[in-house]
Amino acid sequence: MNPELTTTRSYRGMSQEERRADRKARLIAAAIAVYGERGYHQATVKAVCEAAGLTERYFYESFANSEALLIDSFNAVTYSVLDEITQAAREAERGRIARSRAMLHAYFAALQREPQSARVFLVEIRGVSRAVDQAFDGALRAIGHEVARIVAPPGAPDDELLQAGVVGGVIHIALRWIDKGYAPDIEQVVDTALRLGMVLSAPQGRGRAAA
Repeated sequence: MNPELTTTRSYRGMSQEERRADRKARLIAAAIAVYGERGYHQATVKAVCEAAGLTERYFYESFANSEALLIDSFNAVTYSVLDEITQAAREAERGRIARSRAMLHAYFAALQREPQSARVFLVEIRGVSRAVDQAFDGALRAIGHEVARIVAPPGAPDDELLQAGVVGGVIHIALRWIDKGYAPDIEQVVDTALRLGMVLSAPQGRGRAAA
């Protein structure tokens, strides 16, 4: 039998690769829901598979272990939020401060909208393993670069250390906000984070942002 035919044969309009990708996406969606409900450390592979409507053999088709699923779930949530904040920047009024405020509001609103996922992917994820920590760091680098691209003045250097400081600082504000039960109100939190975020939008050599 031609092996190429067996890998491309369709079932209900989906090829083998499409079915595999669909199962992986279902497992990631189920993991996000289960982690949010139970926490990562209390979530079993069996529970995730049951939520996805799949058997455990399909889990190991896509993931080497539960940490690999956690990383993919973290990336799915993180980059979805990144899409939200960049969309908010595109829809904001002109000016770097307006874009910065819109992005921060979208970020904190996403955390408040999904408090259980926020706790899992900001709090519980720390220290799970070196691979998970590396995924977290990689996401922070990507976010810092993208935010700087949107709000930094034209010609500003790509300062990775500054980006790390600002993004890390905003995350620590978010962690404290989560710990305090999402108090004070979101507008006050955005104002606080904006004072930090304005460092990225300030012209080089000056201490305040240009609108």
